[in-house]
This record gives sequence, structure tokens and C-alpha cells, in this order.
Amino acid sequence: MAIRGNMLIAQSGGPTAAINASLAGAVEFAMEREEIGQIYGAKNGVEGILQEHFVDLRPLLQTPEDFTRLVKTPAMALGSCRKRLSEQPNEEYEKLLDIFLRWEIRYFFYIGGNDSMDAVKKLSAYFSAKGEDIRVVGIPKTIDNDMACTDHTPGFGSAARYIAATMAEIACDSAIYTPASLTLVEIMGRNAGWLTAAAALARRPGWDAPHIICMPEIPFEEEKFLRRVRELQAEKKHLILAISEGIRYKDGTYVAAQSKLDAFGHRQLSGAAHTLGSLLLEEIGCKVRPIELNVLQRCSAHLSSETDLREAACIGKEAVSFALDGKTGVMATFIRESNNPYTIRYGYAEVEKVANVEHTVPVEWIDAEHMDIRQELIDYLTPLIQNPSDPESGLPTYFQIP
Repeated sequence: MAIRGNMLIAQSGGPTAAINASLAGAVEFAMEREEIGQIYGAKNGVEGILQEHFVDLRPLLQTPEDFTRLVKTPAMALGSCRKRLSEQPNEEYEKLLDIFLRWEIRYFFYIGGNDSMDAVKKLSAYFSAKGEDIRVVGIPKTIDNDMACTDHTPGFGSAARYIAATMAEIACDSAIYTPASLTLVEIMGRNAGWLTAAAALARRPGWDAPHIICMPEIPFEEEKFLRRVRELQAEKKHLILAISEGIRYKDGTYVAAQSKLDAFGHRQLSGAAHTLGSLLLEEIGCKVRPIELNVLQRCSAHLSSETDLREAACIGKEAVSFALDGKTGVMATFIRESNNPYTIRYGYAEVEKVANVEHTVPVEWIDAEHMDIRQELIDYLTPLIQNPSDPESGLPTYFQIP
């Protein structure tokens, strides 16, 4: 049952090319509902709420063109934060409740990943324990595609499309010279290899890169890796290798150089491609080029997936609908019904089943040698990068002289 009150929406975690589409979808739908009064955006997530750094979104989004521009804007219009709420309620919880009551906030939407859903879980539980009817609903996002209880996440499809297109262009670049070469492309994904697997979407007749795909779901074996590179070098002069930043040895040690932990205790990784590049240079000796895509894979709006943007806006609308229907402590989800034709429906999951839970690539979707992926994963990935308005509907195709 809907209640009358104001709405607050915020963004958190890492940026994507589609997170603003979810913001646009939620706000546009909320503007159509008479139960919702003021619509505020909190700058910089929970940190901004604690500082009462709110903006009135109604005057900023008045025309269809405003919403279209927001949908197509990468990164996060409201800014982000990496703040973690304490495990037990404290003075910050009390302050947040006081702010919500003073601003007459009855609907709160948090767009973010696993750690953001942790805040949704904690706040919804705290407000309920205090007897306050404040609906708290999570809207998923993450390019890593590692959130539980949803088929995929907004932002992933665009990042996957960028990676596939970039991999194809790197393959074109590496093939022009006579000397043998090895190119290692490091792709984001601490514990889940969804994005790294998306590199395989670059493959077309006559273009078979990437030739090796290393994902964090399977322990990295140095000797096996070197052996496979040598086998492929006997057949091909130029090899492209897709390397997840999160690959690790059997003992759990990351291949990448390790740096400090972030606010949520996650290891910040960088350097897997450079580490393996040094190994290949020493063991094989041909030209080696490590490439780290870094932030480019997160926010490249020029290669965004139309499917991703449309779904991101729709799931924002669905989240508001769930809250109006009385739901709290839930996250809006995608439920896939079919790969071909691709169809989904929207649902929701209890946020305690989502918060701090990682969804990794099923091992049965990785090939037996653990250096490539199976067709089931290709079938899963392909619909998410589609641009229905594009005659090719997916990725560019290139001319090749044999």
C-alpha cells in the first residue's frame, strides 16, 4: 500500500555507463505518482545524506530531452561514496533517521552494488525496528555482474560491449607487424570473470582473438599457462590474452601486485597483465605488450549497450513501483526467461540474500582446460550487448585480407 511522502535517491560504489539510466527511470516514474511529493537526490551516497547535501531533482528534469541526456551520461550524476555503515546501530543510524523524518522521506532508493545493498539491508532493518514506515529499496548496478539473485546487473552489458569492441580493435592492431607478439589485456573483476569472458564476444570468422581467457574462478597455474602459450605460438604469430585482474594461485595469492584495502576490506588490484608480461618476456622472449583497460571499461558511453540502458531505466521504475506497493528491504532484479529470443521480467529479492554475496561464473561454463569459455556463456552474454537500432545489432565487423 502506498503512503504519502517525499523520495530520496542516491548512488554508491563504482561508476558505470548505465547507472544514470536507473536514476532517470526511477525519477521519471516517481514524478507520475501523486503519493510522492518532493524528489531529492543525495550527493555522494550515505555520506551526502549525513551532511544533508540534497538537490531537488524535479526542476532539473523537466523535459524528455533532460531525461534522455541523463540516461546517456556515464558515471554518476549524484556522485558516489565508499562508506560502510557499522554492523550495529549507532549515532549515525540515529542521525539518518532524524534526517529522514525531518525531510519527510518515506521512500529511499540506493543504486549500487553488493556493498551498497549492505546499506539497504541495515537501514531497512533499523527503520523497521524503530517502527517507521520508510521503504528502502535497492537498485542494482555493477560492471562486474557479480550480484546474487539477479540474472545480470545494469552497467555490465555496456562494459561487456566496450571490452568486446576494444578486444577486436586490439587484435587488428597487433596483426599488422611481422614479428611475433603477445598482448595481454587486463580486465576488471576481482573474484568474478564475467567481464573477462565478454572478451570472447570479439570473435568473428577470421578473427579468433582472444586466444586465451584467464578468469578468477579457476586457480592460475603458471606452467599450464606457459605451455598453452607455446602451443598456440606454433600455430599463430600474434596472440591476444584476456586476463582478469583477480586471477590467483591455488594458495589464494593474487597474481597481481597487491596494494591497500578499500573501505569495505576489498583488495585493490592492479598489475596482473604486467606480472604475466614479465613472465612471458623472460620465458618466451618475443614482443610482449600488457594493456590495462582501467576506468575506460566502466564509463565508455560511446560504446554503451542500448539493451543495457533500456533495462537500467526500467529496473529503476520497477524499484519505485515495489516501494509504492509496500516493499522494503528488497532489491529489484532481472529474471531471464529466454536467450533466443531474449526475454526478461522484473522481480525483487530480499536484500539480505544479496548484500555481501558474490555471484561468480559457473565453472561448468568454463572450458575443460580452464583457458576459454563454453558456448553456454556466449549465449548468456550475447543478448546483453545488443543495440537494436544498429543494423549489425552488436559489434562492428572488419574487412580482412587473407
